[in-house]
Amino acid sequence: MEAIEYQPLAVALGLGLLVGMQRQRQESEIAGIRTFPFVTLLGAINAQLDTANARWLTSAGLLSVAFLLFMGNQAKLKRGAHAAGMTTEAAALLMYSVGAMLGAGFLGPAIAIGGACVVLLQWKEPLHGFARRLGERDFRAIMNIVLIALVILPVLPDRTYGPFHVLNPYRIWMMVVLIAFISLMAYVAFKVLGARVGAVLGGVLGGLISSTATTVSHARQTKTNPGAAAVAALVILIASTVVNARVMLEISVVAPRLVPAAFPPLVIMMGVMSGLSALLYLQVGREGAENPNRDNPTQLKAAIVFGALYALILLGVAAAKEYFGAGALYGVAIISGLTDVDAIALSTAELAKSERIEIATAWRVILLAIMSNLMFKGVAVALLGSRRLLAYIAVLFAISLATGGALLAFWPDWEV
Repeated sequence: MEAIEYQPLAVALGLGLLVGMQRQRQESEIAGIRTFPFVTLLGAINAQLDTANARWLTSAGLLSVAFLLFMGNQAKLKRGAHAAGMTTEAAALLMYSVGAMLGAGFLGPAIAIGGACVVLLQWKEPLHGFARRLGERDFRAIMNIVLIALVILPVLPDRTYGPFHVLNPYRIWMMVVLIAFISLMAYVAFKVLGARVGAVLGGVLGGLISSTATTVSHARQTKTNPGAAAVAALVILIASTVVNARVMLEISVVAPRLVPAAFPPLVIMMGVMSGLSALLYLQVGREGAENPNRDNPTQLKAAIVFGALYALILLGVAAAKEYFGAGALYGVAIISGLTDVDAIALSTAELAKSERIEIATAWRVILLAIMSNLMFKGVAVALLGSRRLLAYIAVLFAISLATGGALLAFWPDWEV
């Protein structure tokens, strides 16, 4: 018989004390600072005592803990106490299982689950408050991300189809999940912070959700309120600056080998735009701005459209490279970047990852798409915004585009 290991028992004791302390502070009548360590230790000991020929001890321990919890609740009811929920009981069963995982050798996952249990118990009020603030549209957004990420993605085949062998349904939809998740996180942050936020935060959230939609919304506001042109320009510029950070995040996730070559020019581009944002911020002071209304960021229709767009751009980039050489990719970047930077950035990063295009070409295609998107937003401001807003944007975007053009022309092609 193998010797009992002390490390799992020590970790079980610590996690049990941690959860028990939290329950004790909440004055739980079922289990507290002493009972939870007993439960977790019981799971760890039973798992270590289980043998290949007798895998019943851990299961019997779980049933015993469940029976003790049942008897504890029965005693409460006899004393006339009202049931206050099943949180402590569920936590006790979970911590017994955590102890069993520790005894079976799953140290890392057990610690993570035990820590998550403590956090969920402690965050009762914030979580309840967040759930109460969710509207029908917000809940639909969460269900859509579940559908996109946990229902559709796992059933898609992870293999390439079609011409040029670049259309992989699983990887294409993974990009949809990535964009939807980023948008949902920004949407949740907006809901938690309230309906009105500062111009800086409005620009950051706008850049995470959709810099183009943010530009259109604020440009329209200045038509009826020309005095808000400076603040609107600040929001639009910050949202456009955040696009660079979002693209760098996407590159680092999809194609890490592209990072050393792509990040320096993109950081310079973002640095120049950040500096312009800071100067404009000093000019407008701390004047607040009304944020645009944001629709559900995880609509299934929008996800399907983005997935189709991403696949078409992936195919178009591969075809352009095959038939016309690397030079044709720049035309694809200009056209696709007019309305969406994510699709061309992700598809180009995927091709760079598989070594279907050169690293030096890849980052230039992505930067050109960012510049194309800036020009499109400039046209949107000219058509929808006030003349004062156009004056601000024309100067700010001109400097940004000049920076991008200089990087495309003079930045060296270092070997990475």
